Amino acid sequence: MAIIKHADQRVGVFIDAQNLYHSARHLHDDARVNFANILKDSVAGRKLIRAMAYVISTKTGEESSFFEALGKIGIETRSKDLQEFWGGAKKADWDVGLAVDAITMAPKLDAVILVSGDGDFEPLVKYLQINMGTQVEVIAFGKATSSKLREVADDFFDLSGDPASYLIGYKDFKKPKTFQKDFQKDFTEKRPTGRNANTQRKSNTPPPEGPARNTRTRRAVSL
Repeated sequence: MAIIKHADQRVGVFIDAQNLYHSARHLHDDARVNFANILKDSVAGRKLIRAMAYVISTKTGEESSFFEALGKIGIETRSKDLQEFWGGAKKADWDVGLAVDAITMAPKLDAVILVSGDGDFEPLVKYLQINMGTQVEVIAFGKATSSKLREVADDFFDLSGDPASYLIGYKDFKKPKTFQKDFQKDFTEKRPTGRNANTQRKSNTPPPEGPARNTRTRRAVSL
């Protein structure tokens, strides 16, 4: 669906960090998400009112550097502790919190940008469109995005269309060339050509064997 984006539009960006993190790991060999480029291209020169990332905190606190990095590029973080239940079960999601923030901020926004492929946000998108008159754009990895969410969004941007721009270190995760291609390349590079080829072929040609009687004589001497 074609939408209009102009410089005076007020936009709010709501990032489901967990959804993006797991989608990237599953689809692109553990590559890391480039949130800076996603933010820049999602805003697309419009007026950014607020950008928020919804994240999960663990007991180790190892994600603190990640939170700081988000802050440096202008993304606020809303953190929730990872809940652990008896039996080892764990739970952590921001679905309700993100939805409440988007609805609360919608009156001050012309466009809500939802960075997530989670189909649970389909009712939120419909509510913002119908009740708040807000344009809703969805950004995520296409193969990890709910088809229903894509259908209801005013615009969908597939991050997989340009993974090198939205994944840090993506080039390092490309599959190596097949053995057959490498073999053909090496053979072509090492194979001599022209005059050198004739010389090398001659030098590599074994000398003709002598008459059979000479062979027998040599054998006799060796004995």
